[in-house]
Amino acid sequence: MKYKRVFVIVLDSLGIGAAPDSEQYGDIGVDTLGHIAEKAGPVKMPFLEKLGLTRLHPVSGQELSDEDQVTGRYCALYEASNGKDTMTGHWEMMGLYTEKPFVTFTDTGFPLELIAELEKRCGKRVIGNKNASGTAILEELGEEEINTGAMIVYTSADSVLQICGNEETFDLANLYRCCEIAREITMKDEWKVGRVIARPYIGKKKGEFVRTSNRHDYALKPSGRTVMNAMKDAGLDVISIGKINDIFVGEGVTEAYRSQSSVHGMEQTIDMTRKDFHGLCFTNLVDFDALWGHRRNPDGYAREIEKFDVNLGRLLDQLHEDDLLILTADHGNDPTYKGTDHTREKVFFLAYSPCWEKGRKPVGEEKTSAENQGTADEFRRAGAESGRLPDQHTFAVIGATIAENFEVPMPEGTIGESILNLLQ
Repeated sequence: MKYKRVFVIVLDSLGIGAAPDSEQYGDIGVDTLGHIAEKAGPVKMPFLEKLGLTRLHPVSGQELSDEDQVTGRYCALYEASNGKDTMTGHWEMMGLYTEKPFVTFTDTGFPLELIAELEKRCGKRVIGNKNASGTAILEELGEEEINTGAMIVYTSADSVLQICGNEETFDLANLYRCCEIAREITMKDEWKVGRVIARPYIGKKKGEFVRTSNRHDYALKPSGRTVMNAMKDAGLDVISIGKINDIFVGEGVTEAYRSQSSVHGMEQTIDMTRKDFHGLCFTNLVDFDALWGHRRNPDGYAREIEKFDVNLGRLLDQLHEDDLLILTADHGNDPTYKGTDHTREKVFFLAYSPCWEKGRKPVGEEKTSAENQGTADEFRRAGAESGRLPDQHTFAVIGATIAENFEVPMPEGTIGESILNLLQ
């Protein structure tokens, strides 16, 4: 095998410019990374630059790294599936194509029939039922929920139904029970949201409400078997950090860790480099999206990138020679764009292994195959940069590459072709 461990880290929503079909989604001129740099830059991200991010997508105020200083392999990925949400993006990374986008209720709130059934089965009156910021709706309705025993239900620009619950007056077990009921109700095609989310909080009055880390996502089960299932069946490790376990409803996961923040998620990933596992460590860092993208805060987003980059440097120092690191995103969420929705964007693919810098092949790889050498020669003849790979038209190249590396078959019905031969 070429690599014993593969680390995939998703910087949730960090798109790098409008996808070719972005206008079909109402997204014109969007560019999450580019507009963050314009509004809140320069952004200090030397390690992302070292892996090739700014050579792939030059941004305002950022120094363009010299080609010979870039140690990563990089390209852009275009989403094949229909949609621009978290689940669609992550599922595609692991080989699943989504044809029908998940339902949203951003403009209308949930149908009265759905709300009536939810109230009856949960035994609680629903308040809210609109598109709102999670922190804003707590300020508006938190005291009413505490004083009356009502249940705050709201949505967002995503395909979600969210239920707030005060941990002191609407205990976690009851909140989770109501979310399980909501998940069952929203399995109808016309109500099928991608996720039901429990949003617990603490505090007694306005100005004191704080959401806790006991959030729980009730996502739809993946539409088919993924590369993760194939790896687990083959006896390999599939370790999830952050939202990954929720996104895949535990399918194909052998070990799961919840994160309190994106910084914490990176710390957990760094800790995982010290573990002798064989397989995949799959991390989602959600704060980029939840705290800054949806709240249209480019400055907060820029600072989150900088905090990530510091920990990326620490992670790079801990990688072994037979490790492969892949950084990517699942969609865009341009904090300078109208509304609060995700944006349909291409994303980056940044790959790195310490063995590349040391001029060695990964463990078990004795020489470059004729096919690999031919591909490399083609790039050189085309005048391509040393680390620049051809752009790919599906996120599924990630899962396909992982599958080839660990010699597991792609499950039936999955998409994607491996680019492992380019990661030399």
